[in-house]
This record gives sequence, C-alpha cells and structure tokens, in this order.
Amino acid sequence: MPGTFQLPSLDSIRAHFPALAGNTVFFENAGGSQVPRAAIQAISRFLECDNIQTGATYPESERATQLVNDARDYANELFNGTGLGRVTFGMSSTALLRMLADAYLDNLKPDDEVIIANTGHEANIGPWLRLEKFGATVRWWEVNRESFECTLDDLRDLLNERTKFVVFPHVSNLLGDIVDVAEITRLAHAVGAKVIVDGVAFAPHRAIDVEAWGCDWYVFSCYKVYGPHMAALWGRNEAYDELIGPNHFFIPKNYPSKFELGCLPYESLAGLLATRDYFEFLGGTREAFNAMQGLERPLQDALIDYLRMNRSVRIVGPNHGDTSRVSTISFVHDKVPSETIVDRAVKAGFGIRSGHMYAYRLCEALGIPPEQGVVRVSPVHYNTPDEMDRFIRVLEGIL
Repeated sequence: MPGTFQLPSLDSIRAHFPALAGNTVFFENAGGSQVPRAAIQAISRFLECDNIQTGATYPESERATQLVNDARDYANELFNGTGLGRVTFGMSSTALLRMLADAYLDNLKPDDEVIIANTGHEANIGPWLRLEKFGATVRWWEVNRESFECTLDDLRDLLNERTKFVVFPHVSNLLGDIVDVAEITRLAHAVGAKVIVDGVAFAPHRAIDVEAWGCDWYVFSCYKVYGPHMAALWGRNEAYDELIGPNHFFIPKNYPSKFELGCLPYESLAGLLATRDYFEFLGGTREAFNAMQGLERPLQDALIDYLRMNRSVRIVGPNHGDTSRVSTISFVHDKVPSETIVDRAVKAGFGIRSGHMYAYRLCEALGIPPEQGVVRVSPVHYNTPDEMDRFIRVLEGIL
C-alpha cells in the first residue's frame, strides 16, 4: 500500500549502535541498553561547542538553555503527558524517587497510609518505606508466590480513606509482567490516593501513556531506553502544585528546576534529545515501540519455550511469551547456581548477570535467597534470532 511504513532491516537497525560491532552479545539490557550513534554524536557536539551554564544571554548559553527546554518537551512527548504535566530530570530514577518521597514530607499526616508492592525495585520501595519514620503506616501489597502477581482483589482490601500513596512497578524488573496501571489508578483515585509508578522496566519495550493511564507520577531511566545515564520523572501539574520542591528558596515553586538540585547534565540531555532521531528512523517517537515489540517477541518466545521444556528450571515470572509481558526473563535452576550459569555464559560471550537485581524483597517473598538471586536475560529489539539460538545452545550445555 502506498505510504505504508516499512520497518528497517535488523542489520540497518544494528548499524546505529557502535557497541554491537564488538564480540559481546548484550543480553543484559534491563541493566542498561546500548546507545545509538546519533546520541553519542550529540553528546560530543555539546561538549565541544556549548558546554556552558544556561540562563545567560550570549549565544552558547542561549543554545544550552534551548537544549534543556527542548529535552524537557521531548521527554513529555515520551510520557505522552504534554499539557497534562511536567518533567523533572535527575541522575537516576533512584535519586528522583527519593527526592519525590522527601518532598511529600511537608504534607504528610500521622494517619496517612502507603501501599507498597513488594514486587518493586528498591528504588521505589525504600523512599516510601522511610515515611514510616515520619508517622505514616506502610501496608504491603504482597506478591502471590504461585502466580507472581499482586492481585487487584488484594489491593481493594488494602485501600481505604487513609491511603495517601499507592506505589508499584509497571513491570517488575525480575518478573517481566505488565500490570494494569489504569485500573490500579482508578481504584487508588477512588479513595483519594496518589499513584507513583516505576516504569523503568516497561519503558524500553512499550510506549508510555500517562494520559491513558491517569497516574500521578511516572519515572523511567533514560539509559535503559537507548539514552545516556540519567532519568526522567513525569508528574501531573496538580501533583507538582501540591509540593514545594527541594531547590533554593528563591526559585519559584512552579519552575521545573525547583525539583532539580544543582546543574543538570546538559550533555546527557543532548544525548536524550538525539534519541528522537533513532526513534524516527523506527517509525516515529511513539510508533517506534510497536516496531521494537515485534522484533523482541520472537526472542522472548524462543527463550521461554526452551526454559519451559527443562523440568529443573523455574521461570520466575509468567511462563508464557504473549504481549502481557516484556522480554525480561528470569529463572533459577534447582541444581546449578545462578552465578555458575552466568559465569559460563559470560565466558561464551554473552552479557547476562545473576543476583537480586535490587528486587531484594521480592526474592525473599518468593523464597529465593537474595545473595544467589536469579539468572536474568533481557534481549531487546536490536538483538537477533541467531544470537538467541546460540545462547540457547550454550544454555543447553550448561544446564
């Protein structure tokens, strides 16, 4: 059909990532993805030409100021939150979530309750658990050890008029399952609670849509979505307006920088903004994620199908390859330690890892010793079926 977009070939996709020319097969993308050449060049260009503070009136500073504004607008597009909220940047999702929880201390009441899913990364658990020291009550939304779910029925039992926050991951960085953010938000808002979503493990695989989901806060790590080491936090305008922000007293409350301590990593913002060029190559800033999902699905299915056939393996998370999960796949073997599996895979040229992946409490809840943890394999769209086939052959030899 004339005008129909043709997905670029996998070879042309991989050509955008210089790191893929090396010998390591990067199957630990959940810990950080590779960066396209356009972002690398943009970082270099900023450092060569405009490495200066924002806010002044000479040309280099004006360009740096415009870069920050453009990056903020672009990030809002990625969240699909333009006109609904604003974006704060930080060095990591961990830092941004700690800042956010601390910002709520000023309006915390002694009878407030916080519901925390124990499927989460510690980055979105520790800051909210800390509110107990200031009088809040924490109520745990516990994972089911058989289904690997935090169920909506359990959430309904926890919610009440004292619930101030509901905190959970969109995708567990161990389990890989996609939860229903829209329904969780609907239930939480019905009792007046704010919803804080850790989208770090979701964002590399699917388009974010805070408009459709209705949540109050959503965070992701740019370096896991083909960008540089930094993170972005989106919040609804109404949610921001309730808070003061930790920056200097003379910075107006409604400025995004009120929540950004010190200077931003401007060169990283240049790299983030340049990822738009790569997403456009894949079909559009948001449409790119449909292409990614299509390329990841065969890799996901192949590994899960193999693991399901091995009776000594327990897949930690959904044991299916449909669209209700992402291609982050964890497992344990009943005889071979996770660390041994990883060591042998690394020697064969595959970049994977073992451990609790900062989901320490989830490992404990599932009866997995955190010091051993799981084997996690996390291909993304630039990985190839041949790489997965070779990995499965190596895994067969190990197991």
